[in-house]
Amino acid sequence: MNDNRRPLLIVEDDPALQKQLQWAFDQYETIVATDRESAVSQVRRFEPAVVTMDLGLPPRADDPTEGLKLLEELHSLVPNTKIIVLTGQNDRANALKAIGLGAHDFCTKPFEPDLLAWTVDRAFRVHELQEENARLQVMRETNAPSGIITRDPSMLRICRTIEKVAPTSATVLILGESGTGKELLARALHAASTKRAGRFVAINCAAIPENLLESELFGYEKGAFTGAIKQTIGKIETAHGGTLFLDEIGDLPIALQAKLLRFLQERVIERIGGRQEVAVDLRIVCATHQSLKDQIAQGRFREDLYYRLAEIVVEIPPLRDRLGDAALLAHGFVRRMAEEQRRGSMTLLPDAVEAIDRYAWPGNVRELENVMKRAVIMAEGTRIAASDIGLGETDANGSELNLRQVREQAERSAVLRVLGRVNGNLSKAADVLGVSRPTLYDLMHRFGLK
Repeated sequence: MNDNRRPLLIVEDDPALQKQLQWAFDQYETIVATDRESAVSQVRRFEPAVVTMDLGLPPRADDPTEGLKLLEELHSLVPNTKIIVLTGQNDRANALKAIGLGAHDFCTKPFEPDLLAWTVDRAFRVHELQEENARLQVMRETNAPSGIITRDPSMLRICRTIEKVAPTSATVLILGESGTGKELLARALHAASTKRAGRFVAINCAAIPENLLESELFGYEKGAFTGAIKQTIGKIETAHGGTLFLDEIGDLPIALQAKLLRFLQERVIERIGGRQEVAVDLRIVCATHQSLKDQIAQGRFREDLYYRLAEIVVEIPPLRDRLGDAALLAHGFVRRMAEEQRRGSMTLLPDAVEAIDRYAWPGNVRELENVMKRAVIMAEGTRIAASDIGLGETDANGSELNLRQVREQAERSAVLRVLGRVNGNLSKAADVLGVSRPTLYDLMHRFGLK
């Protein structure tokens, strides 16, 4: 398709009329469907903003029943799409019935090209205004992602990414170590999206046995297997109109990956033991701590599914790489948990903050939250010391906060690295460091280097 032109779907089984309509709307990227099945397929594939359709469709072109069924189905599948019905000269009753079923407007045949063009243009404009209004509504009602506390530049960039992506329909893949806050970010994405009125449904693909995961996701019909005593809706259907969060997507069995890929392409599911397709409108957000590209190389994850899920990739850095965030989060956790545990106002002593800042936090934010909860509960008074936190020996290589020490350590490291690179040639070393030879001699003397 030509990306510079907007798609317009024409549902018409008469070849001559098809050509006439395509000629009349050459400013759009016209897509043609001849019956109900092909029309639904084209709408799922191209998501056109406007559809023109004849009510008389095969197999009974002289009866509006098939066209009205299609209209009802399209209105349910894509409620924001503007549908313009083409009716006969004396068929006002069916035209009004079509309006009642969700059609945006109607034109009578034989149609006047200028009038139909004006009707289609207006439908596109109405659709654009509605989309713009939805985006503005989201911007008015949402602030920065809720629940996220950070001062780290890389995390702030991630927050801005979430704000940009939230109003769109893009599928998001969140990467990060365990405990970095992937589900929190997914919830923030849902809260800032146009589907925030719907449910946020989360499922951990690694926590459910493989033989039960399919029924959890897709649901099942009564009698589908032993123990299926009633129809049960799956997580995908439950999330209709909202967001489905698939945590640890890297652990999804290969057989279910094919079924998930089909859903992403068609946006319909079939319950286990069922034959009826169920259309589902939702947003999918996935997360994993694994490298899906490594999984693909090992044949454990489908490459085509990866590219469907990774329209937008967000990688959360571990807490140890987020400068200053550990102490910042710790203060926030202490305030919240002191209130929850009814301990009044509690504060962290300087030695506790230093211990928090030096610790590597292999369990990331989840570990920090648990440690702070224990400290709030176990502390004798209202002030939490390093001994209350109980981190033990911290990383001896933790960064110094004294600027003179930091500067001296950086200068010594730079001189050592450059002397190694130039094989001890002091003239070259001075050039690389950007200092004079006497200055280099002074530095070497200060640091005890020969």
